[in-house]
Amino acid sequence: MLELNFPKYEFRLKKEGEKCLIFDRCRRKYVTLTPEEWVRQNMVEYLIREKHYPASLIANEIAVEINQMKKRCDTVIYNRDRLPFVIVEYKAPEVTISQKVFDQIATYNLKLNVPILIVSNGINHFCCQIDYQQHKYHFFKEIPDYSSFQNDSE
Repeated sequence: MLELNFPKYEFRLKKEGEKCLIFDRCRRKYVTLTPEEWVRQNMVEYLIREKHYPASLIANEIAVEINQMKKRCDTVIYNRDRLPFVIVEYKAPEVTISQKVFDQIATYNLKLNVPILIVSNGINHFCCQIDYQQHKYHFFKEIPDYSSFQNDSE
């Protein structure tokens, strides 16, 4: 797979016919290895290993209903009270992160109302914190460590 802007991690891979599968530690099963899935698995490992997000609080492919339409958030990270805290949206590396991508994650956030949004195509990562009282958002230079949010999320 394509080299991404993450440290190198070892993954459990297997072939099933013509399909290559990767083990998703959050869903505890093998899933089809697409370019977007490659970004997801690398980001999840990065968040757990480098940024110290508890693996037990990370969930992939979370269903939400918005305007009577079923959608799926790529990844949702919960706080220690099991309330949604972060939404992560992934795109394949060749997909440019555009306003359309931010609009997509903002739509999911209409339902979940999280303070932190992350968007990544594996090459570029964007993370912002929403200030609902001031109706503003603040972009971080890098994805913050989980411990920097513990007071906010507990």
